[in-house]
Amino acid sequence: MKAMTIEEKCIDTIRCLAMDAVQKANSGHPGTPMALAPAAFVLWTEHLRYNPRKPDWFNRDRFVLSNGHASMLQYAVLHLTGYDISLDDIKAFRQWGSNTPGHPEYRLTPGIETTTGPLGQGIMTAVGMAMAEAHLAAIFNKDDIKIIDHHTYVFCSDGDLMEGASHEAASVAGHLGLGKLICLYDNNHITIEGNTSLTYSDDVAKRFEAYHWHVQDLGDQGNDLKAISDAFAAAKAVTDKPSMILLRTHIGYGAPHKQDTPEAHGSPLGADEIKLTKEFYGWPPDEDFLVPEDVRVYMKKVIEQGKDTEQSWDKLKEAYQNKYPAEYALLQQYVAQELPDGWDKDVPVYKPEDGPKATREISSAFLHAVADKLPWLLGGSGDLEPSTLTLIKSSGYFSKEHYENRNIAWGIREHVMCAASSGLQLHGGVRAYAATFFIFTDYARPAIRLACIMELPVIYVMTHDSIGLGEDGTTHQPVEHLASLRAMPHLCVIRPADANEAAWAWHTAIARAKGPTMLVLTRQKLPIADSSKTGSARGLQQGAYILSKEKGDKPALILIATGSEVQLALEAQQKLWEEDIDARVVSMPSWELFREQTENYRQQVLPPAVKARVAIEAGSPEGWEQWIGEKGVMIGLTHFGSSAPAKELFKHYGFTVDNVLEKSRKLLQHEKVDRV
Repeated sequence: MKAMTIEEKCIDTIRCLAMDAVQKANSGHPGTPMALAPAAFVLWTEHLRYNPRKPDWFNRDRFVLSNGHASMLQYAVLHLTGYDISLDDIKAFRQWGSNTPGHPEYRLTPGIETTTGPLGQGIMTAVGMAMAEAHLAAIFNKDDIKIIDHHTYVFCSDGDLMEGASHEAASVAGHLGLGKLICLYDNNHITIEGNTSLTYSDDVAKRFEAYHWHVQDLGDQGNDLKAISDAFAAAKAVTDKPSMILLRTHIGYGAPHKQDTPEAHGSPLGADEIKLTKEFYGWPPDEDFLVPEDVRVYMKKVIEQGKDTEQSWDKLKEAYQNKYPAEYALLQQYVAQELPDGWDKDVPVYKPEDGPKATREISSAFLHAVADKLPWLLGGSGDLEPSTLTLIKSSGYFSKEHYENRNIAWGIREHVMCAASSGLQLHGGVRAYAATFFIFTDYARPAIRLACIMELPVIYVMTHDSIGLGEDGTTHQPVEHLASLRAMPHLCVIRPADANEAAWAWHTAIARAKGPTMLVLTRQKLPIADSSKTGSARGLQQGAYILSKEKGDKPALILIATGSEVQLALEAQQKLWEEDIDARVVSMPSWELFREQTENYRQQVLPPAVKARVAIEAGSPEGWEQWIGEKGVMIGLTHFGSSAPAKELFKHYGFTVDNVLEKSRKLLQHEKVDRV
């Protein structure tokens, strides 16, 4: 091994671990870790505040690898700095059961703050983390004690900045003046298909300056440790703007035949090329996964530094507790987010005489009833608050002048709204909700999916749930969305039938601590079920319940419905009784909650012996066969909607009492024939 400084040796250790792990896995991305190793080394040894022995201490800096394909960069650094990632874990990169997957995954690997991979998602999520820090700092910091005081760092790539989602992130962060957000852009000019000049000629510096960011362009100084460190220091000194550091690097640095080529991006370098690259570094060419002892000693110094950093904060926290006991107790509430006794006592209960109400209206009433008791709840809408009705009336809008406020005006930016809501949740100390029209989950789907993968309890409030929104027409009528979102693992979808079910839907969402909840709410007003004659709306918590029981011991027919179509089922039941057909009505607001119930409960609601079942939902019938069985009938939509008043649309597409009756009669007639 040639003579080199200990810093150079540490950096080359990172590079070689990345090369060797990708080669052993026979898949992965070695080039970017090789290029960014100097920047990562500088950040982890000089600027990032963390404790490897306690990765989740609250006032740590957050780091997000938005270009998640470069995961071996992060794993190598985490291993060297003392996180619970062994050399065997590095060797098991991308293998079954390992904690070093192809892209970083939250909760799986110590030190990973968020799951990344789809480009652009990381930088958007980081915006939410920075917002959470700013919000808590504004509420709890004092002139003499800054109890919340940390940065969010992001590494991002050409791909991140090409994705349109990053524009939303940059716009929001610049508008809000998030000075604790620092991004380093790895400008390596290479994507999978070739040089970025094929598709990309943005002036990134001017772009981010236009978004009101502090921008530093370091040029071709990817290996200049002082220049990189000075840039991080300068970024930290700017407190009223997010910072972007542009750094020209060389993908696959040191690989004699593959540096600055697409081949270094997404494939192993090959054994021969790795040997030549190690020779270029002055590294033993035949040694794999080598971590020199002096590198271990040097890098482990951060373990003690991390302990000292956290202990210093612990002392600060103790001083804060002594001087500001009320604020300290409140901070503990924000972090723990335990629901206090009586938090829901002021949630209104609705009666039929209150008149029909759109289920979206209940968001406003619910938030008004609980906001003061759940001060850590915050969120907002994608420029649709007058329609989604999700304003916390006791607070103003979150802004760079008032980070303490709880209402977030996301603008027309559904991508960043949902990704940053995940960031708020990941940061801790807040509970996030995000609202828009149900149709616009199409824009937010990648972020919603990542929240599901991470099982984050973000609350999505989606209004204008069906063809019931009427005249806005086909483009705004979500026909296939219930089916597609029910197919997403870990997402709890709830479509309530009236005001009381909507209140319980919100209640359920607040109480859920694992996985996102999506409330799917109507634009149109719906009558309120008479609880003296029907089952309690509290049954929503079980996902499905008997809303209106049959008159005899066993139903001849079960009508199952969700949302606005439950009223059709209730009206049809009355007509069927007049025909001596003993029907049961089941309200089924949430498939996911119903699946969580015991088999005994599920069979009480949907007795297996009753094969005659009619489901009614103004959406795609996909998936309903599991509830109605082979002989059941589904009244749904297998086509897009149209522009017309809602009542006309429901009538035209068969969502009428007469059609429910006709389908029920035919089904029962077939049942008789089958029995004969």
